[in-house]
Order: sequence, then C-alpha cells, then structure tokens
Amino acid sequence: MHKTLLSMITVALLATGCDPAGSHSSAEEDVASREQDAAWIDLFDGHSTKGWSRYNKDEVGEAWKVHEGVLYLDPTSGKGGDLVTDDIFSDFHLQLEWKISKNGNSGVMFYVQESEKYNAPYATGPEMQIIDNDGHPDARIVKHRSGDLYDLIASSEEVSHPVGEWNKSEIISKDGKLDFYLNGVNTVSTTMWDDQWDELVAASKFKNWPGFAKYKEGKIALQDHGDAVWFRNIRIKKL
Repeated sequence: MHKTLLSMITVALLATGCDPAGSHSSAEEDVASREQDAAWIDLFDGHSTKGWSRYNKDEVGEAWKVHEGVLYLDPTSGKGGDLVTDDIFSDFHLQLEWKISKNGNSGVMFYVQESEKYNAPYATGPEMQIIDNDGHPDARIVKHRSGDLYDLIASSEEVSHPVGEWNKSEIISKDGKLDFYLNGVNTVSTTMWDDQWDELVAASKFKNWPGFAKYKEGKIALQDHGDAVWFRNIRIKKL
C-alpha cells in the first residue's frame, strides 16, 4: 500500500477513536476475561443443594433451606448438620458471601476429610471463622472472631459487617500459601505444613488431634453451629 494512503487511513482511524492495535488488545482481553470466568465453578446453583451433602451422610439435613439464591440454615426446622461438597479440591480460590444471625456462630472449613475415621469436618479442616463478634461469647476469645483462622491466627483487621449484613469472604490456598480475605481486606496470610504451621497447631486446641490440618486436599464445609446463617454466590477456582 502506498505510504501516503496508509498514513491517511491511520489518521482517520485515530480520529474516530479506532486504534487497530488497541482493538486487537481489547479482543484479547475479552477472551482472557471469558476464560477467567469459565474457570470458576459454582458450588451453589442458587436453587438447590445439588453438590452438597451432610457430613458422612448421603442426604442434606432438612434445616438447610434454599430461597431466592440463598442457602441458609434454619435451626428451628429440624436437623441440619455440617454441609460438605461432593468434590475434593487441592489448590483453590474460594469466594462466597455470608451473613450471620444475632449471637450466631458458623464457619467455612477446607481440606476436610469425609471419613468414618473422623466425627466432624473440624477434626481435619482448618476454618475461617464466621461469628457475631458483638454477641456470641466465643468471640471474646482471641483467634475466634470473624475472619480469623480459627484458634490459629487472629485477623490483621476487624472488618466484618454487623449482624444481618452481607460479608464477602475469600480463601486462597496455593502451594502451601494460605490467604484469607474478608470484605476486601487480607485478614490472614500464612504458610501451611511447615515448621511454623506445626507450631501454630501445637499451640492450639487442636494439638492432640492427629488428623487436623495435615491434608493437602479435601472438601469444603459449611458449619452448622446451631445458629441461623446465610450463604450465597459460592464459587471456587482450581489453581
């Protein structure tokens, strides 16, 4: 193409805001964005408990309800039990939103081993604490407040929203590096399965629990602590 004509086309494109290189870059970004979205797995479909079951059982307890895109525990309506995913995860990025009832307590556990060898998810799975910081008596204990790595590491900041308001939590585990985020704040950052991790566990209530925090893959669990709790937008990405 003649250089003069090429220059005229380039000027025209720039004048109309059309940058050929920029358009190509934008298209690549759109593809990358779609690929990122496709990598996420919905653990809750918004209208059923598909993909979940009660720990060491095949069914879901009747106290777990689904309504308008929310999975919640109604402890007044029967037996619930801790929920665990059907699937097992190793390195992952988990996102979910939650809100707790007044004086309520719950949690999200990971690397849970579902086995008759263990009587509950917390026997093996570390936990991101969910609790009414102002109302539940357990919240008076250091490392037992919302956003904490339960009984192991206290949050760097207290950023949970009040009772009845939604919070966004993220748990990222990659190559032994563990990070908790609560409402956009990195509340916990540590390394699992090294000497300092063993020291943390040895200084905790779990020190004599042989299976606790030892496994590098397992299920995700939502805790039934006997109090109403709500979850939504639960999704995970394998890393």
